[in-house]
Amino acid sequence: MRDLVLFILISVSVASCQKNVVTGRSQLLLVDEVELQKLSLQQYHDFLSKNKIVGPGFSTDQARVERVGKRLAHAIGVYYTNQGKPEVVKDFHWEFNLVENKEANAWCMPGGKVVVYTGLLPIASNDDALAVVMGHEIAHALADHGNERMSQAMLQQLGGEALSVALINKPGLTRDLFLQAYGVGSTLGGTLPFSRKQELEADRYGLIMAALAGYDPSEAVVFWQAMAKHAEGRSSPEWLSTHPSDEKRIEQVRIYVVEAKKYYNPKNQ
Repeated sequence: MRDLVLFILISVSVASCQKNVVTGRSQLLLVDEVELQKLSLQQYHDFLSKNKIVGPGFSTDQARVERVGKRLAHAIGVYYTNQGKPEVVKDFHWEFNLVENKEANAWCMPGGKVVVYTGLLPIASNDDALAVVMGHEIAHALADHGNERMSQAMLQQLGGEALSVALINKPGLTRDLFLQAYGVGSTLGGTLPFSRKQELEADRYGLIMAALAGYDPSEAVVFWQAMAKHAEGRSSPEWLSTHPSDEKRIEQVRIYVVEAKKYYNPKNQ
């Protein structure tokens, strides 16, 4: 019986693998995109209703988050349209919010729903650094990392049930898996860590996206050094702690900066 269950799980995994348009990598994606977008929108509005949003017109910080976000969104849309891949962002209806929270964190849900925490801004002290972080989080969404993480968790804990079925049978667990998969919440200790492969992809493509929008990717090295210093003796955000060490991450980021520089044009600002 155990062998049969294992065979079924492996079969589901193989049948559900898809090639990501952005990275070109094959991924396990069990969650239907339409259902995922619907759940994402529900959880996004639920999060905003329970957290204090720094409103537009009342804060230069919110204006900064929105300015950087819109430039990233525009550059990404233009780039993939010119590449003949408009489907990459066809379901993205961008929103950029700043919420009051002392955690140094940010995230992007499916559909381009981006949230930055006020605790991140002292570390991302200029627009280039903020673009590095927001580009990183947007890259996670474009590369379907959240769907991939949630699919892995659902396969392990729910036997690969469809999202709609899981929401009926185990709504609490399913919603928890979603929030963990996208790093939503002020306490990140319980979140499912992105894999090293996913983190490296987000670092790489996030820097390219920042560069396309006219932000200097070189700022990534300074930012991650500052982030590593900030995290000393603290509970690190999952998108920092999953790397084997801060030094190795920064070493790899330096390589990605060289690649991203090829896309960098300050006139795109």
